[in-house]
Amino acid sequence: MTGAFLAGLAAGYGVAVPVGAIAVLIMGLSARTSFRVGAAAALGVATADGVYAAVATLGGAAVAGLVAPVGGPLRLVAAAVLLAIAVRGAWQALHPRPVREAGRRRGLESPGRAFAGLLALTMLNPATVVYFAALVLARNDGHGVGPAAAVAFVAGAFLASASWQLLVAGGGSVVGRALTGPRGRRVTGLVSSAIIAALAVAVLLTA
Repeated sequence: MTGAFLAGLAAGYGVAVPVGAIAVLIMGLSARTSFRVGAAAALGVATADGVYAAVATLGGAAVAGLVAPVGGPLRLVAAAVLLAIAVRGAWQALHPRPVREAGRRRGLESPGRAFAGLLALTMLNPATVVYFAALVLARNDGHGVGPAAAVAFVAGAFLASASWQLLVAGGGSVVGRALTGPRGRRVTGLVSSAIIAALAVAVLLTA
C-alpha cells in the first residue's frame, strides 16, 4: 500500500509539474484576484487529476483505448476554451472595472467558479487519463489493482497535484501583491493572456 501511495505521488507530480496553460491560468488568477481564488482553481485541477487517476486505476488500458479516438476533438474544445479565457483576460486587463464594481465576481474570479472552471478545463485533457492508465498498466503488468492499493495510488496522485498547484497559486499571490497598481495588473493580465493564447495555438497545431 505504501508503494502504491508513493507511485501515486510520483505520477501526480509527473503530470502536474510541467508548466503549461493551466499553471499560467492559476498563477494569473492568484495575481489578479487573491490566493483564495487561486487555491480554489488549484484544487479544481487536483480533483480532475484525482478523478482521472481513479478512472485509469479502475479501467486501465481499456479506458485509454476508449478515450484515444476522441482525443482530437477534446483537444479542439480545450483550445477553444483557452482562447476564450485569453481574450477575456486581455479585455479585462485593458478595460479594468470601475471601483464600484470591484466587489462583483464574474468569470473565474470567485472560488466556486474558479474550482468548477479549472476542474472542467482539466477534465478536457485526454492525455491525463492515458498517462495514468499507462502507468497503472505498466506497474501491474496488466493485472487488476486491489482496492487498498487503488485508493492509495489515487490519494498520492491527488496530494501531489494539489501540493504543486497550490505552490503555483502561492507564487501568483506573491506576484499579485508585488504588482498591486493598475499598470502592474494590466501587464500581468496581458502577459498571462498572451501565454495562454500561444499555448492554445500549440494545442490546435498538435490536434
